[in-house]
Amino acid sequence: MNWTDIFIRRPALSLVVSALVLVFDLKAVGSLPVNQYLQTQNAIVTITTAYYGADPETIAGFITQPLETAIAQSQGIDYLSSMSVSGLSTITATLKLNYDSNAALTQIQTQISSVKNQLPPQAQQPVLTVQIAQSTAAMYMGFYSDDIPNNAITDYLLRVVKPKLDSVDGVQNAEITGGRKFALRAWLDREKMAGLGVGADDVYSAMVVNNYLSAVGSTKGDMVAVDLVAGTDLHTLDEFRKLVVKKDSINIVYLDQVATVSMGSEDYNTNVAFSGKRSVFIAIKVAPQANLLDVAERVRAVVPDIQKQLPTGMSGKVVYDSTKFITTSIDEVVATLLEALLIVTVVIYLFLGSARAVAVPVIAMPLSLIGTFFLMQILGCSINLLTLLALVLAIGLVVDDAIIVVENVDRHMKEGKSPLETSLIAARELGGPILATTIVLIAVYIPIGFQGGLTGALFTEFAFTLASAVAVSGLIVLTLSPMMCSRIFTEEQEASSFVKKIDRIFDKVHHSYQTTLRELLST
Repeated sequence: MNWTDIFIRRPALSLVVSALVLVFDLKAVGSLPVNQYLQTQNAIVTITTAYYGADPETIAGFITQPLETAIAQSQGIDYLSSMSVSGLSTITATLKLNYDSNAALTQIQTQISSVKNQLPPQAQQPVLTVQIAQSTAAMYMGFYSDDIPNNAITDYLLRVVKPKLDSVDGVQNAEITGGRKFALRAWLDREKMAGLGVGADDVYSAMVVNNYLSAVGSTKGDMVAVDLVAGTDLHTLDEFRKLVVKKDSINIVYLDQVATVSMGSEDYNTNVAFSGKRSVFIAIKVAPQANLLDVAERVRAVVPDIQKQLPTGMSGKVVYDSTKFITTSIDEVVATLLEALLIVTVVIYLFLGSARAVAVPVIAMPLSLIGTFFLMQILGCSINLLTLLALVLAIGLVVDDAIIVVENVDRHMKEGKSPLETSLIAARELGGPILATTIVLIAVYIPIGFQGGLTGALFTEFAFTLASAVAVSGLIVLTLSPMMCSRIFTEEQEASSFVKKIDRIFDKVHHSYQTTLRELLST
């Protein structure tokens, strides 16, 4: 007795196997992450070093060049790019695809430490930031006002809105873009400074020495403890304007005598706008393992509460949502998948001519495709455009074996055998070939998933999804399809008129070919 006979003689066993496949995969499809494309780790390490007051040439020669030379010795860097502007050096290290960002960050920090003594003493400490995954955020929220300055908008977003968005499950970071943080700006006048004998170092030293935080502790008595507060830092513009920057036995020079002091912003290099209005954006970046669609839905759920709490005169809304494109793309692929299933079903019905015969491949196709999701979860795949494309291509693969089983059963039934007997014979004849073709197809697709570089990273899940679909199809065809043929086929089932007409046409072609071949061979 062949092993396929067990599933035909015991239909309950066959149904249990198919039911397990269905249950496991329905559970898996709900937990698989949904993305536009395969998640890859494209890490970027950014090193920023501030040297206030220095021109771009000085920044490039004394900060960017030594840092870039040292950073280039680190492992895992694909390429380096740098930018030197007035007062700021920015070096961007793009890591190799899927390289461990933590290991690269440690090596870069080590290399930077080795050249810190070569940097100018007035330069700030280099600041390292790591950005993983795509540079474009999943969502952007824009906030703008005709009455409230961007400084105040930024301050409100930092204190109220950003913490709410950061607390949303699945949000990796809510990053403010185009913001304006409050900062005191002292615009020095060279002519006044020269006339009063004041240099830039004098202004810098005076601001450092006279504006600092001091903790003086507390005083305790028998019954009372009092915290002591020293007002050593400056709070208002007038206090900064009256800051003494130089004094001698004759003159005292205040800051407002050599500079225009005003409340401004830390940075004026970045601006963002929405509908022609200067705005402040919050970029929503999703955690790598989170479901993008679910995270976007949670963010949209908190947007109305954020809008209700905005100060009078401030407006805010979602200005960019990448999930709309992803949802539309996935819907199109799913529609293509359904269309392919429908077309295959119609073609099978037209040429087999029996609804009973069509039922076997029609059930095997979706069950094989749905059964793929469980293996996708085990292999660490996600639902994205490439894996859905693999499922579309797999339709032709998973339906072939079911059609072969049906045709072989139909062929034996035309010889006068019963449905049970023909199903047993057909399964025995096709068990080995179907198993062999399944192994061959898996062997063809699996190597694609082990390719290196960008191509391998993009098509790994594509290859594994195709191989999984073929494997599940082989299981369904060898366990469920022969059993269904033995139960739903009848000895007296007849082909439709369309099929009979097609058969007559093929019989005529066969007879003509046979006659022509005989005449040619006899001459």
